[in-house]
Amino acid sequence: MEALCNTVVKEVFDLTGYDRVMAYKFHEDEHGEVFAEITKPGIEPYIGLHYPATDIPQAARFLFMKNKVRMICDCRARSVKIIEDEALSIDISLCGSTLRAPHSCHLKYMENMNSIASLVMAVVVNENEEDDEPEPEQPPQQQKKKRLWGLIVCHHESPRYVPFPLRYACEFLAQVFAVHVNKEFELEKQIREKNILRMQTMLSDMLFKESSPLSIVSGSPNIMDLVKCDGAALLYGDKVWRLQTAPTESQIRDIAFWLSEVHGDSTGLSTDSLQDAGYPGAASLGDMICGMAVAKITSKDILFWFRSHTAAEIKWGGAKHDPSDKDDNRRMHPRLSFKAFLEVVKTKSLPWSDYEMDAIHSLQLILRGTLNDASKPAQASGLDNQIGDLKLDGLAELQAVTSEMVRLMETATVPILAVDGNGLVNGWNQKVAELSGLRVDEAIGRHILTLVEDSSVSLVQRMLYLALQGEWNCTI
Repeated sequence: MEALCNTVVKEVFDLTGYDRVMAYKFHEDEHGEVFAEITKPGIEPYIGLHYPATDIPQAARFLFMKNKVRMICDCRARSVKIIEDEALSIDISLCGSTLRAPHSCHLKYMENMNSIASLVMAVVVNENEEDDEPEPEQPPQQQKKKRLWGLIVCHHESPRYVPFPLRYACEFLAQVFAVHVNKEFELEKQIREKNILRMQTMLSDMLFKESSPLSIVSGSPNIMDLVKCDGAALLYGDKVWRLQTAPTESQIRDIAFWLSEVHGDSTGLSTDSLQDAGYPGAASLGDMICGMAVAKITSKDILFWFRSHTAAEIKWGGAKHDPSDKDDNRRMHPRLSFKAFLEVVKTKSLPWSDYEMDAIHSLQLILRGTLNDASKPAQASGLDNQIGDLKLDGLAELQAVTSEMVRLMETATVPILAVDGNGLVNGWNQKVAELSGLRVDEAIGRHILTLVEDSSVSLVQRMLYLALQGEWNCTI
């Protein structure tokens, strides 16, 4: 990604001749960072500086989504008023006009930065970074939502005008850059999914050989290799196994008690801050334990994954980002200082992504199936050893097929859900989560009839009845 950003700023710099060209990236909390930059000699660099979200208000971001190129030739030039015909029923909107005058606050902001002219191009990507580009023939209602990933910003210390053909070329360059950004996200997703699928296979094989969850915490690989984490633990048979950066045994038991009291109906939990999740003992865990993901095997047997605080050094460009700062209707005031200062922050842990939780849920299903099989009492049999071996081979093959079906379901490109004999959801893949808006942990355990429209309840009841009878009617 860094090489891609460096390439685009170099191309725009050579193409337009501005004194400074930057790739400005928005973070999850909406504050911005100068991710790549190229300047003419003698100009103070901004590379690596972070700026508060309020420096680019939501109204400005909305306009960038509509008009993806914005040019200001001279921030000191006088604006010209538009005289509207009184007979007009609505006011004239200049949102898409290149000649629209900038907000007085932004003009002062530019002057404070010693920037007289600017050219800004929006980089718009898919709302879900891991989605592909929509097909051109798709109708608008089926195309994926878009979001503002960042901006390509050009500054000049004297008045500068860029003719339309050159602006059009820059806009096209920004669009190509956005496509490559999407492809980078897609490639990262494929690599992650491939690694997780490989690790799921290895852990599943270990489980089938040992028929005990101890094999995936005491051996190599182990559950820490499934998702990115700093520590893990297993509470099984009233004993605790800890891996690397994990709470003490008494703290893990306390967390398990809190889960049973507060989240007793849930099959799992994920949070990037135990304190925000309401765990009363979060302060005693310190900075090393902040985020946690949980998979309940049974009501008393639990797998834990832990993440530490993300500590980072952030160099702010004159003003620190405050998440409580919101846009309002009051007059905005530009900042006077852009002097960099360093802040060492300890934030929440990295959030648990959907694909990580899907991997944890898939392992949870395999563990439940393995333990259920292992807990069944051995039945007396008069069969000879050869037939017994055949049965074991058949069981191992069935388990392997079940494991493969779970993996195929989780990685399928179509929505798939599963219910048990009571109509309770016990399978919910990523695609059906995207389609319905319900995460895996929100859907698992709910009755299927609570998830369908009232007008479809009788139809789904009929389908469920026929399926349980081993019948299927394609005309339903």
